[in-house]
Amino acid sequence: MVDVFTLSSPAQRGTSLIEVLVTIIILTIGLLGLAGLQMRLQSSEMEAYQRSQAIMLVNDMAGRIASNRADAASYVTGAGSPLGAGMTCPTGATPQKIDANEWCNALQGAAETMGGGQVGAVVGGRGCVEDLGNNEYLITVAWQGMTPVSAPAPACGQGLYNGGTACTGDLCRRVVTTVIRIGDLTS
Repeated sequence: MVDVFTLSSPAQRGTSLIEVLVTIIILTIGLLGLAGLQMRLQSSEMEAYQRSQAIMLVNDMAGRIASNRADAASYVTGAGSPLGAGMTCPTGATPQKIDANEWCNALQGAAETMGGGQVGAVVGGRGCVEDLGNNEYLITVAWQGMTPVSAPAPACGQGLYNGGTACTGDLCRRVVTTVIRIGDLTS
């Protein structure tokens, strides 16, 4: 009986094992790349969700100001004193105080609760209303983003989103804004 291994040349031994190991290494690198892509996809999905929530919150306040246009100036919070996360919501019986309280609670996530905590809004949501003059008001919602980007220009929430090493200098602060113009209906 002839042994197959003795007929093959010694240089050929172990080549299949090396080919299998190289294939496993290439496959592992590919799978790690897919895992990284999945993580970035989830992060992007969360950013998009938060942006859509912030847009709804900005539009909510714009609608509140537009429906109470005679007292629009009373809605101004200024950029340095935002409503929302970490703040005590205003109380009172005037339409402006009721609107500010409801918007503040919405910014804090009161729309949805889980385990006793409010989770129904953007992470660290804060909102500002600024007077631009000429019956124009800038409404801004700021929140904590997932990854650092360039710092946004609007001042709402500035300096309040500097957590972690990657998020210094407001690099994780995100904002959406809208300008509402109140027309003069008396002339």
